[in-house]
Amino acid sequence: MPEQQMLLEKGSYDILFQQVNLGIVVLNTDFTIVDANKTYLKAVKKSKAEVVGKPCHEIIGGYNMPCTPSQTGFECPLVKTLRTGRSAHIIHEYHTSTDETRYFNIATYPIRDQNDTIVRIIELWRDITKEFSFRCEERIRRMETDMKKLIQEDRMISLGKLVASCVHEINNPIQGLLTFSHLMHTILEEGDPGKEDLEKFKKYVSLMSGELERCGQIVSGLLSFSRESPIDYAEVDINDVLNAVISLTRHKMELTDIRLETKLSSRPLVVMGDSNQLQQCFLNLIFNAIEAMPGGGELLIVSEQDNVSKNFRIEIRDTGYGISDEDLEHIFDPFFTTKEEGKGTGLGLSIVYGMVKNHEGDIQVKSRQGKGTCFVLTFPKL
Repeated sequence: MPEQQMLLEKGSYDILFQQVNLGIVVLNTDFTIVDANKTYLKAVKKSKAEVVGKPCHEIIGGYNMPCTPSQTGFECPLVKTLRTGRSAHIIHEYHTSTDETRYFNIATYPIRDQNDTIVRIIELWRDITKEFSFRCEERIRRMETDMKKLIQEDRMISLGKLVASCVHEINNPIQGLLTFSHLMHTILEEGDPGKEDLEKFKKYVSLMSGELERCGQIVSGLLSFSRESPIDYAEVDINDVLNAVISLTRHKMELTDIRLETKLSSRPLVVMGDSNQLQQCFLNLIFNAIEAMPGGGELLIVSEQDNVSKNFRIEIRDTGYGISDEDLEHIFDPFFTTKEEGKGTGLGLSIVYGMVKNHEGDIQVKSRQGKGTCFVLTFPKL
């Protein structure tokens, strides 16, 4: 009967051990493998002869000693179970011999003898690669969606600044249009217009047409900038983008007594990029420069091709109050801002940094407190 009982228990053990879809490995307290089922062997892509009697850390990572956090980034669950006497588990990224990456939820359970001493450890491996990958992809999708929202929110903040400036710029031609229309109305009320009056009409109409075109350009620029559009990488001339941004911000500079100097390349600087993102990127930097010079100053914008690297280089230099060495290390960090509360979110430069990197470019900053700031952007030539 005892022998039959043993055979029955062994048969039950074999069925459970081999047929379960979990990877199961039995280990001694010295980390050597006693037994392993087919699922485990399939996971590590080795035969039973290759693993039995070998330390688990050698099989898993090729290490001569038990896994340490410095090697793997986490505490080995087997070490933790031996230390605490309790079950432990981790999410393990395993790289197979064929360069395939799998993810496993590994749990360890202690086996004790009649004296309550741990004599062996059972490890259960559950393959969560599909589930883990799905969650990662879902998280990436959510992050991309959130980033698009942040970029659009940043665009709307910049748009608000532009509108505040352009309202004054549009008001001037409107006042001119009203003046010319009143003059023309007065002439018509006085009777049949003569040849001299018609010449005046031609002059007034020409001036009114120019003012209307000016208003239309301002409104078109604002509409183009405010429009939320999908990222569309195409051939873009950086000089065209800079000219559009300068056109939108020139009046703001005049209002704040800022002298603008531009040294744009005479040759096209064509990159593969998204014109909307590049426009937003330059606009953020120019607005930062304007806000750093509340009492007026000088703003220099340069575009050129680097003679050594052949990359395109854009420099935006102001004579504002500058950035301290302490703050300079954090200016690209999200939500970091040196502005007063309510004056900014601290997202502008981090978004600029992200957009530059999206275009495989680089951004550097040089600044001295009280001496101004210089942003240098480089983009690869198409």
